[in-house]
Amino acid sequence: MNGKAVLLDSNIIVYLSQGILDPSLFERYECITVSIITYMEVLGFRFRSAGEETIIRKMLEMMEIIAISMEIADITVEIRKSMKLKLPDAIILATAKNIEAVLYTANFKDFAAFDDIEIINPLEK
Repeated sequence: MNGKAVLLDSNIIVYLSQGILDPSLFERYECITVSIITYMEVLGFRFRSAGEETIIRKMLEMMEIIAISMEIADITVEIRKSMKLKLPDAIILATAKNIEAVLYTANFKDFAAFDDIEIINPLEK
């Protein structure tokens, strides 16, 4: 365990719930987190079944959900000023920066311009 936190993007939560990713991937991290934006995005999906939603809810209960603070808002503003990035993605990136977490996302291209934070796409081999 390296003592760092990991922040999961919405697509990672979905891949975990579908068994595409193995949760053991995150064992080396002290804390698994999601932005409140990710929480809203994931639970806002139209699930195919109640069971699918139950799995996602149980997963989210095991993670720390990070609210949007003024610090995160200010970082988001700076990100949006520096480059074109959708607001939800900018908030997720700002959250990872604020808590000094490694960001796991399958949408690496959306975040590739930011080299001051560790970003990992677990689907890339």
